[in-house]
Amino acid sequence: MKKKVVISSVIVLVLALSGYFVLAGSRSKKYEFRFDKAAMGDLTVYVTATGTINPVTSVDVGTQVSGIVAKLYADFNSVVKQGQIIAQIDSTFLVQAVKDAEANYDRAKAQYEDSQRNFARTKTLLDRGLESQVNYDASLTTYQSNAASLKSAQASIDRAKINLAYATIYAPISGVVVNRAVSIGQTVAASFSSPTLYTIANNLSQMQVLTTVDESDIGRISIGQEASFTVDAYQEETFKGTVAQIRLAPVTIQNVVNYTVVIAVNNDQLKLMPGMTANVKILVASAQNVLKISNMALRFQPPADIVDTAKANAMRGTMGGRSGDGGMLAANGSDTTHGSGDGAPATDARRDRFRALRDSIQAAHGGNLSDEDMRTEMRKVLGDLFRGGRPQEPQKPSAVTVKPTHTQFGIDLRFPEYQKSAYVPAHLTGRGRVWILNANGKLEPVFVRTGITDGKTTEVVSPTLKAGDQLVLGATNNGEAQADQARSPFTPQGGQQRPGGGGFR
Repeated sequence: MKKKVVISSVIVLVLALSGYFVLAGSRSKKYEFRFDKAAMGDLTVYVTATGTINPVTSVDVGTQVSGIVAKLYADFNSVVKQGQIIAQIDSTFLVQAVKDAEANYDRAKAQYEDSQRNFARTKTLLDRGLESQVNYDASLTTYQSNAASLKSAQASIDRAKINLAYATIYAPISGVVVNRAVSIGQTVAASFSSPTLYTIANNLSQMQVLTTVDESDIGRISIGQEASFTVDAYQEETFKGTVAQIRLAPVTIQNVVNYTVVIAVNNDQLKLMPGMTANVKILVASAQNVLKISNMALRFQPPADIVDTAKANAMRGTMGGRSGDGGMLAANGSDTTHGSGDGAPATDARRDRFRALRDSIQAAHGGNLSDEDMRTEMRKVLGDLFRGGRPQEPQKPSAVTVKPTHTQFGIDLRFPEYQKSAYVPAHLTGRGRVWILNANGKLEPVFVRTGITDGKTTEVVSPTLKAGDQLVLGATNNGEAQADQARSPFTPQGGQQRPGGGGFR
């Protein structure tokens, strides 16, 4: 009997322990990881904008005199040449104004000649002592006043003739009439402002796209950058252009500061028309055959319980650097072991190479570099070395040979043109961290140097990371998955589907 009690107690104890371990195991967190591979490929960065296609040079042709439009010699789409007559204002009153001015001139001329004779006679009598000085002075004043009146009458004739000439409207430039704003018989008044009769575009084979780029992107725009755009009229065709001008005048649209960027476009096929809306992409940076990863991998922060703390602490100690030369070495992003990537501290040989590099830079600058300047130069040199010797993109000069097309028509440039500093993507390198899953089922960090990004993927350089490596984008444990399912707006409380055959209600 006693033996049976012992056996029963052992069985109960075994069952209790088994249940405990089963329940404990069920409460342990099991993570599901999302991965993405690092891959080699090309990377391009664009700034997108919307703009309007406009002629390079367009002139609003107006009139300086008021009157009725008597004749029109050009219509929409008429091709005109500079100096040709394109409209005629009724000149009836203008002709009468010329005749009235001529009559006033004749009257002023008669008075002038009469005063001239009186002055000559008075002067002769004064010389003989037969006339007083007072009468002489009065005749001289009358003579000079009539001479001035004669000049004024002549100016009135010239003004009337000029107004009469203004009644004939000439084409100021050669081009195409893109707009006609008046009709025959319409009265135009030029009292306060010159009314517009026509709008003439100079050369439709050369167009420009006026885009607005907001202030967050304008720093990446430089003169000479390539641009491409599409228009709704030719959705399957992509047009090419070049950034020709970045205007300094800010334009505020819905509380957002924008700047006008002019893109010169060749329109030899005459497909583009004024006023079309262009969806523009400006190429600001590109890299070929580089290692690129998802941006989600750079933003991922893993839970502490799945991090390989030994690897993380070793890597953190290596990247943090030490005082003296080791700190400088780590600050410049080169304190990483090339090879296995186990995060071992820098060796004495590498420190000696670092000191030799530092001394050579100091000697090249005459030994006058400050600590801050030395750090800057070291970052440049070590950045090139970290990129594996790949040359950085050369900086474009601020004065480029591309000239804004609009300056060729009617503008005599006599002053240098201001241009903002060029955008150099190679100067915008940074540092980041990604996570990989090791053989122990833990996550260990890999530090990388980041380059350009298109918003989805980022160029990276790392001595340990290579194409095909699996990077962790996210981790979800079983408890979080069940909680997310319970909180789902498409699942009823408790995660159960309600009966009725109508789906979720």
